[in-house]
Amino acid sequence: MDTRPTSDRLRETLFNVLAVRIKGARFLDLYAGSGAVGLEALSRGAAEVVFVERAQPALKALRMNMDRLGVRARVQPVGVASFVRKSEGTRFDLIFLDPPYDAAEEYETVLTAASGLLAPDGLVIAEHRRKDKLAERYGRLARTRLLEQGDAALSFFEAGGGRAGTRDRGNRD
Repeated sequence: MDTRPTSDRLRETLFNVLAVRIKGARFLDLYAGSGAVGLEALSRGAAEVVFVERAQPALKALRMNMDRLGVRARVQPVGVASFVRKSEGTRFDLIFLDPPYDAAEEYETVLTAASGLLAPDGLVIAEHRRKDKLAERYGRLARTRLLEQGDAALSFFEAGGGRAGTRDRGNRD
């Protein structure tokens, strides 16, 4: 029950938005859980995915899913904050994060630090509860898009910010 995978509909919406960016991208899946988002990134042409997850039940599900699909990728069985600190200087084109909904404080910490891992023109996407509004800015990152679907939302952030505040409600139930 602690592993809450991104819904199929929300994942489809996410990858429709990322379609022009995913091919050949270096993708970082923070709070990877079962790995559904990172595995989808690989299936859509990402060159590399790094999964970061420390919860043992989630790691077990992630590794089982990778084995079933015959996927080889780097799994970091550590906390996200620790990974981000140790990985400064490593660059990713796309960073996805989906902390447990009851760990709202993680958003500020990780989004602020994530800009240090972002490649030029990279994108950070945070999944969150629709009712839990994220800030427009975290350090160098500014929100450029918000998609809301059902009870969930995806906030898109870029360094410098481009069109901060763009709002797209997505599909509503």
